[in-house]
Amino acid sequence: MHMNVDVEGQMVDPLIFYLTGKQPDSGKKAFANKRPALLAAYNDLTRLRYDFPLVLIDGKVAGAPVRSLSVLIDDLLQKVAPPGMESEQLRKMILRIEREIRTMSAAGESGLLSELWDKVAAKLEQADASFGKQVRIARAALEVDGQVIDCNVDTAKYFIMHLWSAVQEEKARQFRATVSRLAVKLADILRADYLRSPAGLSAESLRAGIGPTHRGLIDFAAMSALLPKASKGEGLSEARRHRIESALAILKGQRFFAAASGQPRPDEVEPYSFRFDKCADALAAYKARLPELVELVKAMAIAELEIDNAYAEAKHDVIFAGFDAGSLSPQDTALFPDYVVSMGDGNGALDNAAVMSALSSGVPLKVLVNIDDIVEEGPSGVGYSASGLRNVQLANVAAGLGEVFVLQSVSSNLGQLRDRIMRGLEFNGPALFSVFGGVQAKGAALPAYLSAAAAMQSRAFPAFSYDPSAGPDMASRFSLENNPQVEADWTAEAFDYADGNLQRIRQEVAFTLVDFLVCDSRYHHHFVKPPRSLAQERMVPVAQWLARAPNESGDNVPYVLVTGSDSVLSRVIVDERTISAARRCRDNWHRLQELGGVHNSFAARLLAREKQVWEEQKQQEIASLKPTASAAAPATAAPAAAAPAAAPAAAPEAAAEPARSPDEAYIETERCSSCNECTLLNDRMFKYNENKQAFIADIKAGTYAQLVEAAESCQLGIIHPGKPINPNEPGLDELMKRAEPFQ
Repeated sequence: MHMNVDVEGQMVDPLIFYLTGKQPDSGKKAFANKRPALLAAYNDLTRLRYDFPLVLIDGKVAGAPVRSLSVLIDDLLQKVAPPGMESEQLRKMILRIEREIRTMSAAGESGLLSELWDKVAAKLEQADASFGKQVRIARAALEVDGQVIDCNVDTAKYFIMHLWSAVQEEKARQFRATVSRLAVKLADILRADYLRSPAGLSAESLRAGIGPTHRGLIDFAAMSALLPKASKGEGLSEARRHRIESALAILKGQRFFAAASGQPRPDEVEPYSFRFDKCADALAAYKARLPELVELVKAMAIAELEIDNAYAEAKHDVIFAGFDAGSLSPQDTALFPDYVVSMGDGNGALDNAAVMSALSSGVPLKVLVNIDDIVEEGPSGVGYSASGLRNVQLANVAAGLGEVFVLQSVSSNLGQLRDRIMRGLEFNGPALFSVFGGVQAKGAALPAYLSAAAAMQSRAFPAFSYDPSAGPDMASRFSLENNPQVEADWTAEAFDYADGNLQRIRQEVAFTLVDFLVCDSRYHHHFVKPPRSLAQERMVPVAQWLARAPNESGDNVPYVLVTGSDSVLSRVIVDERTISAARRCRDNWHRLQELGGVHNSFAARLLAREKQVWEEQKQQEIASLKPTASAAAPATAAPAAAAPAAAPAAAPEAAAEPARSPDEAYIETERCSSCNECTLLNDRMFKYNENKQAFIADIKAGTYAQLVEAAESCQLGIIHPGKPINPNEPGLDELMKRAEPFQ
């Protein structure tokens, strides 16, 4: 990206502005239409192929219930226009249709994928005759269809509700199969009993069982007289018949699931709805329906026993007489639909206490909190509130309940978290989905997708999940997946620009909460352009400023890089209130990091304690070996003294190495190839004998680190460092570990 650095600015005392936040009335207007430098390349999202818009796939189609338009188009291209010159024109046509659909979706137009495709294709075919038969062939090959949604404040509602419906439909399919099997078996028992009864063997009953074509061929009165009558006691008892008839009626009259397509319901009773917009209404409905649910579970259990002819009245009558809501198991409640609550924060009107109360009730609620703002000013309107970020703590607190599935994310990240969201919707218990949809229609300078993504990038609204079913400990349950650069305080990316001399400059730029606030005109009064006279040395990037202690500021001021519609790169100074909010944001991120096992203070403290114990043990061991190592030093120099007197004929005898202690440093001199590696490293510690073969001349003339380095660089591996003779040499624990392969 080629940009020029703008050094012009308003005449305002930067230090006073930083401390007080006061600026000229024209300051806010001068700062309009700015965005963080790292977002300068994303002026037109419709020209990019990314993971929006999404397509909510029709439930009748196999596969993932939600897919991005780009993925669907890629699959289509592989099918009808694989890479190659022959298909290049068709590929371009299909990709053009994709871009037009993305543009329409970004403009707020919605509809089925098939409808938008046909609309775009017809428009392009009128303008370009080449859009013809081939594009219609591609349209026919598009096997899936569904609602197209873009990233906006309502994305989470459509996305999660669609996935919730897919989960409930699978539950309905399994429930209908179970209930249908039970109902047929119970009806068969009653039918068989009736056919054995006098009424079932009457002429009228026999006649009704034969089709009209053959009724005239049979004397049903004679047949009734010839058929053996059931003996007394062979049929169903009155109690058993009543029990089976009652269970069958409950199964057929249940209202928790709609009847399968084409199957009428008794008396056309409407099934229950499980969608709500208030937690209180969902809880009230659950409690009102609970007795009916208990009776249905009891009827299913009785049906199973009756079908197996295993119902023992002496035992089971007592059990089922006391069967109530407390008798329901998690497996029982998992059979039925989950209650889903979709709610927005209503400009701060979200009742967090009501949400927490509902989640802690144990009722299988799936609560979606669709958040449209996460930053607020204090009551006086001159700074950020004590928390700085609102609605960010809701998911944190919910995770503390222990048995609630919790997922926090931003709308731009929902497609990537699809499987995790499905896991939460399938979780047998309460679940909370807290989603920030991006700042929209509130002075935001960015589309909702970028606003939401910026919230996660800046740690203002990080993504995380807590899954109680994933394991017994926090390491299994808590995940910071999808957050970029999870070990860092702030995300950072390389940024290229051109300076005043049109020279390309690359620098790493961090993206902080301050950058996120640049995108919102409501907070532009917390920023000001620096005066031209301000020395650049006095301006410190916000990320570096936040890494300092609060009392290290001096007369410097923090700044962020921004760009405007003219692609000019400039600096803006930020006030202390915004810096304080960024610190609170970072502290919240640190807490999440610890939960996710990143920079965990408890683990670090334990590691430091264990390391200290280990070092103390090693120091004692080294101290106990010091006399041995010192005594060995003169012996290592013996070959040098003996070398002049040694005769060539004595070489084989001298080559016989005596048994050495593993703590002693030495060189297998007779194998030395005279490569000069060790002598160049330290020619006082290492020397050559008359055969120009190395030996350790003075072990005290160098460090243990040089011994280890010489051993590592020796091509023949004949240098053995032994144990260090100086117990106070820095880094001994690492050096001894490196020396182990050469002992």
